[in-house]
Amino acid sequence: MNTLKIALFFLLLPSWLAAQETVDLFIWAGQSNAQGYMGDATEYPIDEEALDNDILLNYTVSGKESSNGDWIPMQAQKGRFPSGHFGPEVSFARELKKAGYHPAIFKYTRGGTGLKRDWKSPGEGGIYDAMVTDLKKAVENLEESGYQVNIRGFIWIQGETDAGDDEAAKNYEKNLSQLIAHLRSEVVKNDALKVILGVDEQHYFVVERPIVLEAQQKIAQRDTNIIYTTMHGLPKADVTHLTPSGLVTHGHRIFKAYKVVSDTRHFSSNEQTFADRWQYIGIAIGLEEKHLSVIFSNTNRNGLRNPSFLF
Repeated sequence: MNTLKIALFFLLLPSWLAAQETVDLFIWAGQSNAQGYMGDATEYPIDEEALDNDILLNYTVSGKESSNGDWIPMQAQKGRFPSGHFGPEVSFARELKKAGYHPAIFKYTRGGTGLKRDWKSPGEGGIYDAMVTDLKKAVENLEESGYQVNIRGFIWIQGETDAGDDEAAKNYEKNLSQLIAHLRSEVVKNDALKVILGVDEQHYFVVERPIVLEAQQKIAQRDTNIIYTTMHGLPKADVTHLTPSGLVTHGHRIFKAYKVVSDTRHFSSNEQTFADRWQYIGIAIGLEEKHLSVIFSNTNRNGLRNPSFLF
């Protein structure tokens, strides 16, 4: 009898160990380019290394399609096109997987939404509050399945809508800082949570009211755990929405930004922040993008300006 019990124990052991696996959860939020508004799934990037089945995805397009609160393998999501759509999270998560992480992407987006008008401050009943509620349920689902959940980062790709309104633009820095602080202290319980920011610098609202862009840059400048990324040079399907190939490259850029902001070995409180070092573009433009050169001369700590690019 004892021999049988021991045999059963070792038979069940591998599945028990698998159930205790740690997942690296990333919160992915924002408006249309975070969603992948023009990411027609007929051009979903080929999964040459068969990574998607080992990447978890829980997605919601606020007020529209979702995975119904379930964790599913990385894939194209419902809506936008007959075959569905995808965003930068696909290439971002695949890079994480290749780097040794076990990615779980919690994606919460809605095109055309403003931080002030739609996401709102914590406790005001906006999209942010709904996201937090659904995030907690999603984490509980993973834990109930036996996973240990490590929330590693928050990606926020948003700001164009707020740049379209004087009052929303003026208060954007305050509102975004408040959202990040609440997410860190009250939800994730980690004041050093890595945060990656981005907005379409060339959107006509942002060009008209660059205070939104400068707000993201200032927030990154103040905190070595926050980094700003650029959309400069990415191909677009229209005036603002990235093409499928642009979304793929954007995901690669965001992964590189995460690598930078995660490596704090060479920084102390008296040294430059990541935003200083990378001149607010947040990342090294990828090795595959050597045709892009950055001129830093018109970006400084006292007068924030968009970096210039040579093509």
